[in-house]
Amino acid sequence: MREFAEEPPVEERIGDPLREADQTLAVAESCTGGLVGSLLTDVSGSSDYFDRGLVTYSYDAKLQELGVAREALDEHGAVSEPVARQMARGVRDDAGTDWGVATTGIAGPTGGTDEKPVGTVFIGVAYAGEWGTQESYATVSRYEFDGSRRMVKEQIARQALRDVLSEIESE
Repeated sequence: MREFAEEPPVEERIGDPLREADQTLAVAESCTGGLVGSLLTDVSGSSDYFDRGLVTYSYDAKLQELGVAREALDEHGAVSEPVARQMARGVRDDAGTDWGVATTGIAGPTGGTDEKPVGTVFIGVAYAGEWGTQESYATVSRYEFDGSRRMVKEQIARQALRDVLSEIESE
């Protein structure tokens, strides 16, 4: 199903840097429906660094479980940079983890627009620095993927893990 083979796959590569840094990760997923968490837990020993995954598919779930602002959802829609950023921060802070990652997008085959075609996703990555250091931050990247709904979801899930891994390695 993968459009290109990573060896080893990102879900197997992310654990060692997290363990070495004694850091943890939580996931907030919309369009991927739990696939990021599933990929992480496919790896033996992932309980060393993976704390939790929340599937927040609806507006209400994003608002209630992650503290995404109603105004962000109203003004920008669920598939947007501000919402991805707030989702990543929300899951990080709720879980008390070092890292939070969030996916919000349009897996298709319906639901796309000219501005946000099918395959569009925003992936948020949030880091929690030590209190008082002002090192906490959140980044958001926009991607567009092609393929069937299942293929798009898999590409998004693996890209989310690659984005986290990239941030961990840059710390």
